[in-house]
Formats: sequence, structure tokens, C-alpha cells
Amino acid sequence: MRYFLHLAYDGTQYHGWQIQPRALTVQQELDRCLSQVLRQPVYSLGSGRTDSGVHASHQVAHFDADVPEGLDLPTLLYRLNRALPRDIRAQVLHPVPDKAHARFDATARTYEYHVRLTPDPFAPNFSLYLDRAPDVAAMNEAAAMLLGTHDFTSFSKVKGSEKHYLCTCYEAGWHEVPGGLVFRIRANRFVRGMVRLIVGTLLTVGRGKLSPQEFGEIFRSLNRVHASGAALANGLFLCRVEYPAELLQNVALPTGLPYFSRV
Repeated sequence: MRYFLHLAYDGTQYHGWQIQPRALTVQQELDRCLSQVLRQPVYSLGSGRTDSGVHASHQVAHFDADVPEGLDLPTLLYRLNRALPRDIRAQVLHPVPDKAHARFDATARTYEYHVRLTPDPFAPNFSLYLDRAPDVAAMNEAAAMLLGTHDFTSFSKVKGSEKHYLCTCYEAGWHEVPGGLVFRIRANRFVRGMVRLIVGTLLTVGRGKLSPQEFGEIFRSLNRVHASGAALANGLFLCRVEYPAELLQNVALPTGLPYFSRV
């Protein structure tokens, strides 16, 4: 039977989601613990590949397994969390149709990037600290250009594996929160490195080194070399993955927002 597992993780110690040779990854740890608890080889597939150091407050993975008779899903979830490292938490587990796919059936994903404007000893692993407030109005003027369906080649990693760079962006903007800012972007898909490159270039606008109009020219140029450097990984969260209602079966899902950002 196929299952959807909704989980969250602190990506600080991991080389991203996807299994890699000689590197610790979230997928590797999840597969190891699922196999241990279910006493059978289990291989998961995530809704997307977060990069090294990037976090998720709502990631979704699917896996196929024969759950032993007498083992109910709440008990399986409990045992899985006992086995997992403390920086990975399994939140919701439910069956789905055999052809359900965590990646291809997702209809939208939301990422947040967190910026602190006041020193906070508890936040360095989860946000970018700036000692001077950027121009939020200018950044939002630039971010508005991302809305709609566009080619995001300018904000993609060089030599990515994507077949195309078209994405439909539903939301993109900066929000003030206590002690800082949050950039939230929601789209049907994201190409490799897209959010961190967008944030890095928007922050260049916020510092006054690019105008919103110049940001638009970079976006439309379809040339990666014109964008600013990528923002640091530690401020980025995958915070919501959306699916058709029939796959979720009215299950109570996690909010998908980090505890320090409820805007």
C-alpha cells in the first residue's frame, strides 16, 4: 500500500533532502528509520529536493510498504518518531491511492525566507541577520513582477536538470513580522536554486544597489549571470505543499509555518 508522510526537519546538519554518496541527507535518514520500524526495505520519494542547509516545516513524501497486521498508523508514527533523529519529525501519515505521487500530484508549493533585523541568539540557524533594514517597498515592487507564468532561467542554478524553466507564481512578497521580515512565494513548481537566487537579488534591490526596474530587466534577460548571489540557505523553509482534496482524505495537516512566523 502507498502512504503519504507529512514531515518537518531542521536542515542545518543535512546535505539536503536527496540521498547522495558519502553525505548525510534527510531522505537517507527517513528511509533508514522507516525500514527499521517496518522491518522491510522502504524507499521514500519527496515532493521536492531542498538544498543543503534548507529547512522544511511541511515536506511530503510517499512510500510503499506492507504494514503488519495489528500495527495501526498512530502507533507506526509514534515508533517512527522514536527512531528518527530529533531534528526530523514525522507529523501525519495516511494511505493514498497506489498511483499517488508526492512530487507530481502536488498542485502548489510555498517557501518562506526569514530575515532578522534584531539580534536573536536563537535564530542564527533559521534566518539571515541584517544590521540595517532594507527598502521593503522597493523589494515588493520588484517581487510583483514575478507573478504569473514566466521563464525563471535568470533565477536558476547553472546546469540544472530541469527540462524547462516555466513556473506559475501565485504569490510573492515581503511581510513584516516581529523582529524582522519574511518573504513568501507560492508557485506551481520551482526550479533548482530559484528561491534563494530571487531573495538574494531582491535584497540587493532593498539595499539600493538595484532598482526594481533593473530587477525586471534581469528577470526578463533569461541570463543567470546578471542575478545577485544566492541568499544563505539557513533562512529558507519549504512550508506548505498542496494536493487535490481527494488525496488528503480530510486528514488534519500541520500548519506548515515555522513557529516564529504566523503572518
